[in-house]
Amino acid sequence: MTLNRRAFIGTGVAAAAALSAPMVRGQGKPRVVVVGGGAGGATAARYIAKDSDGAIDVTLVEPTRAYYTCFFSNLYIGGFRDLSSIGHSYGTLASDFGVNVVHDWAVGIDRDAKTVTLAGGASLPYDRLILSPGIDFVEGAVPGWDVSQQNKMPHAYKAGSQTELLKAQIEAMPEGGLYAMVAPPNPYRCPPGPYERVSMVAHLLKEINPTAKILIADPKAKFSKMALFQEGWQAHYGGMIDWIGPDFGGGNVSVNPDEMTVDIDGAVEKVDVCNVIPAQKAGKICEMAGITEGNWAPVSGHTMQSRMDENIHVLGDATNQGDMPKSGYSANSQAKVAAMAVRGALTGSKVFPAKFSNTCWSLIDTDDGVKVGASYQATDEKIAKVDGFISQTGEDSALRKATYEESLGWYSGITEDMFGAS
Repeated sequence: MTLNRRAFIGTGVAAAAALSAPMVRGQGKPRVVVVGGGAGGATAARYIAKDSDGAIDVTLVEPTRAYYTCFFSNLYIGGFRDLSSIGHSYGTLASDFGVNVVHDWAVGIDRDAKTVTLAGGASLPYDRLILSPGIDFVEGAVPGWDVSQQNKMPHAYKAGSQTELLKAQIEAMPEGGLYAMVAPPNPYRCPPGPYERVSMVAHLLKEINPTAKILIADPKAKFSKMALFQEGWQAHYGGMIDWIGPDFGGGNVSVNPDEMTVDIDGAVEKVDVCNVIPAQKAGKICEMAGITEGNWAPVSGHTMQSRMDENIHVLGDATNQGDMPKSGYSANSQAKVAAMAVRGALTGSKVFPAKFSNTCWSLIDTDDGVKVGASYQATDEKIAKVDGFISQTGEDSALRKATYEESLGWYSGITEDMFGAS
């Protein structure tokens, strides 16, 4: 019989001892493996390495050598950023913080042996494992589309080459052409928010193809910052954008990538560009580890520990944690809570009560920025919203410009927080 640590801790005395004593294998340093180098994983790796002052061996597993942020990727589409400005390397994590950065795919997890298997054949042992793999797509969520069709109908929901492809397709649209978006159901990763993306596509088309049209097929009757976006679309892009909600068939959509058509409740539209954003689920490694329920990985908000394995912490988009949205800001906030919990478990350092925050900025047009956000606290049931704020319709241009400039400062700050360099 395989005896894992959860099975071994069978009494209150043993559990209390485990929580108060460092978890160290043998005489060596405790080992933390972090899978996924985005806003959650990179932040967690940096904070554990930095704040443990070399007492913990930290390995970050990330297949890409340059990480392109989903946040601000829409601004690249709109022409407000170049691609290099949203790309970041892991060099400073390795050189300045001592993180062992491994560019490979994690393809398996043995929870009993506490090992992570890599595509290259290596096996990494861990005392604590942090999973921050982002999202994958639910198979069959949009009939006619799967990931093999992503070059014909890009999702651009993992920033980088897909973002470049979508922008190139938009720029190549014929005069007066039609861009269609198949919007995702809740919950979904944001940023890159679908409705900021529509705004940025409209901004680009207004400059290079002003007679083009935008069609959104949406399964949701409402979406975040809906009134703000609709006000902005009317003000900046009047007559260009047509949003079709579920009452008019937006939830009954199929696509034909070969024919470049979108079927909305039986009405077939020939389109020039189709941005398909399917329903989403936790990155596949979570399912492979056996820590998901439904599409997501449930966690304790106090520590971001998996509710199925106390030696695994899950961050960001992949989690089912409660009230926080699936955003880069959220993942960064959760990473700091997890890093503190991991240091406490492995070195006996003090652990403070978990607190979280999030803000999501969106750009509607030049200097027309809006935002929504909240603060949160951990309860035994979930991460619970404490209070929140949102931009208001009718705000003056000076406030909207200030909101946009605030987002620029945040971007510089969070990327330095993640990677150790701006």
